[in-house]
Amino acid sequence: MPAPRFSAITIIFAGLGVLGMSLPAAGPVEFVMTSDQLARIERAYGRSARERVQEWRDLMARHGGDAEREKLMAVNQFFNRLDFVDDSIHWNQQDYWATPVEMLVTAGGDCEDFSIAKYFTLKAMGVDESKLRLTYVKSLRLNQAHMVLTYFPTPASEPLVLDNLSSDIEPAGRRRDLLPVYSFNGDGLWLAKKRESSGRLVGPADRLGLWRDLLQRLHQQP
Repeated sequence: MPAPRFSAITIIFAGLGVLGMSLPAAGPVEFVMTSDQLARIERAYGRSARERVQEWRDLMARHGGDAEREKLMAVNQFFNRLDFVDDSIHWNQQDYWATPVEMLVTAGGDCEDFSIAKYFTLKAMGVDESKLRLTYVKSLRLNQAHMVLTYFPTPASEPLVLDNLSSDIEPAGRRRDLLPVYSFNGDGLWLAKKRESSGRLVGPADRLGLWRDLLQRLHQQP
């Protein structure tokens, strides 16, 4: 990601199309890949793309009955094998939030894509959405904006951090290299206060234009 001048307010509103509009009601996304869908993926993107999507489908089936911590570990490890690719190279856009299928068939993505893919995969595996947040942070080590997935075992718990930069899943308090700015999921948008807390609810997540666009594409796939 580019390294912007960091401000909580500008990060939320600049370039994210805050229009205050809501998405039409839509049911939960189910990632069910039929043989015909996999064949279309192979024709469009090649055999390796099909194999990655099949592995993803198998991952969800194989670990769907696991304890949540085991699900986190399996999903984090699966996606962290993919390559980091900047949006300007990967999508020829300054900022694009890919769906999990888009990321898998193109074999990579940036930090938002990693976090989004983990978020929707864990939801599909039965992890309640209220426990998951897509969290924008400032990476103090890289001196730039970054996104991670955070998991709250309970509403009052210190969250765990799933990061494409690390294979370890650690409590947020141990990630002194990350400064939280804001987080969101399908239920809302929160401004961060400190690493160990959930922050202050400031409105619905559909204030974020890139999130609205992602959800619309997600319900049109595969």
